[in-house]
Amino acid sequence: MSKSGMKIGFIGLGIMGAPMALNLLKAGHVMFVQTRSKVPLDLVEGGATLCTSAEEVAKRADVIFTMLPDTPNVQEVLFGERGVSAGLKATAKASTGQPKLVIDMSSISPMATKAMAERIQALGAEFLDAPVSGGEVGAKAASLTIMVGGLPDSFERAKPLFETLGKNITHVGGIGDGQTTKVANQIIVALNIEAVAEALLFASKAGADPAKVRQALMGGFAASRILEVHGERMVKRSFNPGFRIELHQKDLGLALQGAREMGLSLPHTASAAQLMQVCAAHGLAGQDHSALCRSLEIMAGHEIAPGDVTISA
Repeated sequence: MSKSGMKIGFIGLGIMGAPMALNLLKAGHVMFVQTRSKVPLDLVEGGATLCTSAEEVAKRADVIFTMLPDTPNVQEVLFGERGVSAGLKATAKASTGQPKLVIDMSSISPMATKAMAERIQALGAEFLDAPVSGGEVGAKAASLTIMVGGLPDSFERAKPLFETLGKNITHVGGIGDGQTTKVANQIIVALNIEAVAEALLFASKAGADPAKVRQALMGGFAASRILEVHGERMVKRSFNPGFRIELHQKDLGLALQGAREMGLSLPHTASAAQLMQVCAAHGLAGQDHSALCRSLEIMAGHEIAPGDVTISA
């Protein structure tokens, strides 16, 4: 699979999808895009072709990416009226003669992913689940971590495209294993955000400068990417979304659902999910997931740092 000049389809041009599609376009690929919202101007100016449906994208592209908020959205795009499956029924072969390849980069249910992959494969196409980590910053910088599930041959075909989008690319196993890895990632991220929030709230309430406490901790064993990026957000009160609380809630819901099905107990994941629910109940679901700290602030009646946050019961 050539790294340039391919016919690429991209469905879902939100906070993550738009910069990812733009990076593929800049790499020299022919782009066919479709989204519910307005197509970003830089994609239009770069020469991307706007399609009226996911079916049209699947007919015209050899590799079809989806980047959507949740499981039902992916199911609708793939199998709804004028969906990807309709386009694959018309032609499941790429212009190269190989099977077309559907790559879902959303963060959704591993079990649903396996079922959807079977339906796509039954049409003669191939499927990879390839969720990402790195947020809007990583999407723009093409530095995403990409966790891929699917057949090895399909992964090798797609790898040059993944290298256009990210830096840490791992084929973790069969279909659904990429989504399982992403759920594990979201557990770790959520618990780290909670830990950083509790630490900075403790320091602030004790009378220390949380900015200087964070600076000191960055040089020790407690240093982490979460402390670096989201700790700064908490101190500076910068909660414009790179990754929204409501989306992280969805991911933790997948973790807890899976845990119930497997008979596992994930007590701290449940705790983080409840803290995010406190935020959602106070109208903060659309803020960055670092704003999880605000649930702790509400309970404490104290802010990590002065800002425009109103503490209310």
